[in-house]
Amino acid sequence: MKDLTPLRQWLREHNLAAFIFPSTDPHASEYVPDHWKTREWVSGFNGSAGTAVVTLNRAAVWTDSRYWLAAEEQLANTPFEVVRCRRNTATAEELIAWINQENTHNENLAVGIDGWCVVESYAESLQNAAMAAGMTLRTDLEPASKLWTDRPELPTFPIQIQPLEFAGETAQDKMKRIREAVYATGADATIITQLDEIAWTLNLRGSDVHCTPVFVAYLALLPDKTILYTNLDKITPEVAQYLSDIHVRTAPYQAIADHLRQSNDLRGLRFLVDPDTTNNVIFELLCLIDTIDNRPAFPDDFYANAANIAIANRAPIASPVIVHPSIIAPMKAVKNDAEIAGYRSAMHKDGVALVKFLRWLTTGEWKMENGKWTMNDEVVTEMSIDRKLTALRAEQPLFRDISFDTIAGYEAHGAIVHYEATPETDIPLEPRGLLLLDSGAQYQDGTTDITRTIALGPLTEEERTDYTLVLKGHIRLAMAKFPAGCSGTQLDVLARYAMWQQGQNFLHGTGHGVGSYLSVHEGPHQIRMNYMPAPLVAGMTVTNEPGIYKAGRHGCRTENTQLITHYCDGEFGEFLQFEPLTLCPIDTTPIRREMMLPDEIQWLNSYHQHVYDELAPLLDDEADRQWLRQATKEI
Repeated sequence: MKDLTPLRQWLREHNLAAFIFPSTDPHASEYVPDHWKTREWVSGFNGSAGTAVVTLNRAAVWTDSRYWLAAEEQLANTPFEVVRCRRNTATAEELIAWINQENTHNENLAVGIDGWCVVESYAESLQNAAMAAGMTLRTDLEPASKLWTDRPELPTFPIQIQPLEFAGETAQDKMKRIREAVYATGADATIITQLDEIAWTLNLRGSDVHCTPVFVAYLALLPDKTILYTNLDKITPEVAQYLSDIHVRTAPYQAIADHLRQSNDLRGLRFLVDPDTTNNVIFELLCLIDTIDNRPAFPDDFYANAANIAIANRAPIASPVIVHPSIIAPMKAVKNDAEIAGYRSAMHKDGVALVKFLRWLTTGEWKMENGKWTMNDEVVTEMSIDRKLTALRAEQPLFRDISFDTIAGYEAHGAIVHYEATPETDIPLEPRGLLLLDSGAQYQDGTTDITRTIALGPLTEEERTDYTLVLKGHIRLAMAKFPAGCSGTQLDVLARYAMWQQGQNFLHGTGHGVGSYLSVHEGPHQIRMNYMPAPLVAGMTVTNEPGIYKAGRHGCRTENTQLITHYCDGEFGEFLQFEPLTLCPIDTTPIRREMMLPDEIQWLNSYHQHVYDELAPLLDDEADRQWLRQATKEI
C-alpha cells in the first residue's frame, strides 16, 4: 500500500488513533496464506515476523534481529520506520506507548486490530496496556476488507490423505488421546485452531500455505461429535469417504462463528482453550456460550475411566472456558517409529541432492570474463543456486515442496539472518568469501532443515575465526548428554560458550522443533537464551543452528536437524542425547584447527564418517562418491 491516505481516512471515519497489523492469520500461523498478509500489504515488508502500526501521522514496523537489515532495505524511502525488537514480536506495552505519543496531537483514543488475526493472550495484553494509557482497544474492525482492492481469495486447493505408513497412528487413536487429555483437565471439548495441529490430528495435508502442507480449517472435538470447518470444495470424494469412515462431520469454514453463537448443542460444555493460539473472536464466542448444565451424552468409551464419570457428573459450570496450553503440541512433537523412519528416509534423499549440489558448486571452473566471474561459463548468483538446489531435490522420490524460502546469502548478505534474494538484491558469486545457505524440503515422509556455510575461495582470518566459533558451538550442543526434563534454555549456553569468550553472540534461537511433513518450525520445545520451559523429550526433533553475523561483512551458520534419543539410565535417572539426522558434509576448509578441541575434532570426524557411510551407497555417480569421500575425510 504505497499511499496511506485512504487508510488514514478510514481511521478517522471509525474514530481510531491507530490500527495494528500483525503477521498472523486466524490460526496463529507463522506462514500465512496470501489472503491474510495484511502487514505486507500495508507496509511492503515481507519477513515472516513483524508488526506494522499506522497512526494518523506516523507508521512503523517492529521486527526482531533476524530481519533488522532486511526491513531497513525494504522500507527505505517509505512512510514506515523500522523499530528493532529484542524479542520475536513487539510487546503490547511498546506498541501502545508508541501509539500514545500521537494522542497528544489528536482526540482519537481508540486503537484497532482485527480480532480474527490476533491471539487472545496478546489481545488481552493490548487491552490492558490501552486502558492504562487511557485508550480503548477495538477488535471488531478490519480495513483490508474494504481498502485492499485486489486482495487474494482464500485458497481452494484440495485436501490430501497422509498415508498411515508415514503417519504411524490412526486419526481415531489421535482423537481418542486428545479427548482423554481434554477430559483430564476438567474440560469436555476443544476447538483446534492451529492448522498443523488439525492436519496432524486427522492425518490430512494440504497446500494452502506456502512451503507448509496444511489447509485452512477449524476442528471442533466435542464429546459426541467431531466437526471439520473448511471450504467444502476442497474435500475430494476420497477425502469425504475417509472423513465419514473416521466419523468426522464437515461444515463450511465461515460457519464456525454462527455455530458458536447459536450454541444450543454446546450449552453446558467446558471448552479447553489455549489463549496463546486461539484468536480473540473464537475465544470471546466461547466465553459467551450459555453455561446451563445441559451436556450432551458422552461416548460410551468415555465412561471406561472412573475419573471421567466424575467429570460427567460434576456440578453446573460457572465458566465455559478452561485456559490451558495446547495439549496437542507436545503430542505432535514426540515422533512415533513411522515418523522417525520417515525422517531418516527424507534425510537420505536430501543428502543425495545436497552432495550433487555441493560438488557442482565447489568443483566448477571459475573464469573472469568481460569483467564478471563465471563458473563453467555461467554467471552464478544467489537466486540461480537456489533454483539449482531445488531442482536437484525435486528429482528425489516423494519430494513435494521446499520447507521454507531458501536463504542464500553471499558475503555481506550472509549477515542478514533471514535474507531472501530478490531480482533487485540478487548478486553473483565469486571464487572468494563465504556463502551462507539455509534450505529445506518437504518430502511426504519427512521435513528437512539444514544450513551450511561454504567457502568459495580465499577467506579472511576473521571469517575463518567466526566460522570455527560457530562450528565449535554446534558441536558442543550436538555432544550434550543431559537429564530428562531439561528445557532447551538449560542447554543453550553450550552453543554460545566459545563465541561468548570472544565477546560475540547471536540473537536468534539456537534450535526449534521440525514437523513430520508439516511445519518446519514447531514447538512447544525450543533451544534459546530466553526461558522456554517445555522439556526436551526422547522422540522430539530439534535443530542445532548457532551463528555469527557481521553487518556489511559476512555471516556464518551451521545447522543440523537432530533427534532426541535415550542415552542411559542410572542412579540419577534417565539421560538423553542428540542424534544428528541431517546427512551432509560440513565444510572443513575454513576451520582454524588450532581452535578446535580434541573431542570436537573427534565428533566432526565421526559425523563425517557417518555421512559417508549413509550416502555413498545411494550415489550412482562415481564422481559424486569421490567428492563425498574427499569432503568427509578426517581432519
